[in-house]
Amino acid sequence: MAKTLPVIELHDLKKRFGVGDAEHYALDGMDLTIKKGEFIAIMGPSGCGKTTLLNILGLLDQSSDGEYKLDGVEVSTLRQSKKAHIRSQQIGFVFQSFNLIARLNVIDNVALPLTYKGIPKTKRLQMASDILTNFHLGEREYYMPYQLSGGQTQRVAIARALVNEPSIILADEPTGNLDSHSSHIIMEELSDLHKRGNTIIMVTHNPRLTSYASRVITMLDGHVDTDTMVIPEIVAVAPKRPLGPKSKKKKPAKKKPPVKKSASTTKKTTTPRKKKT
Repeated sequence: MAKTLPVIELHDLKKRFGVGDAEHYALDGMDLTIKKGEFIAIMGPSGCGKTTLLNILGLLDQSSDGEYKLDGVEVSTLRQSKKAHIRSQQIGFVFQSFNLIARLNVIDNVALPLTYKGIPKTKRLQMASDILTNFHLGEREYYMPYQLSGGQTQRVAIARALVNEPSIILADEPTGNLDSHSSHIIMEELSDLHKRGNTIIMVTHNPRLTSYASRVITMLDGHVDTDTMVIPEIVAVAPKRPLGPKSKKKKPAKKKPPVKKSASTTKKTTTPRKKKT
């Protein structure tokens, strides 16, 4: 049986900014291997290189030194046209700032990635409509972005990232601008995608979100500081209870003790009187 290659392999990866005295390494000797179907949460202080790493993994930027293999292929050997093809076919991006196009309605925003695949307009609108329905946004297909709540906008952004059925999803602070309720909905959507077999790499500052991941990586000064596998907790299922106010249980009525008949309560026997003659 052939050994399965990792989806992503990084070896001694470096990313340098500036020159001379202003030279700075955002990534400084990064080593990382990611397998298919993993849900990875990347944490660390601001400036440790998390977003830079995500941009390189998504082929939006390139490293200064080191190796990056995607599906066993060295990325540095690929032409720009090939990288663009991989981005449109294999990788989906979810950004903190949503990045929806303000002048386009919801369905056109979601269908936009399909334009670059050469899919006819009618078919791409149908595909966009189908995925919006899956995200419970079918009634808002023709809304403009400014008419949506923060949670709805982020769900549209996730739908756009998934419309071309990518195998890898890169999420940069996907809940950073959302309240706790909307964040929970978005993380449940990402968790569901992970269960379907997608590889998810998420950058976050929120330690609570790491409970959704199968692996947590902490970065520091441009390299991996800790790498921990998360063991899923077995949650006991509580018994179902009927909805509505709790009804008070009626206490069983106390049995009254039998009343004993006293001598005074017994029937008196009377003797008939004799008739006078």
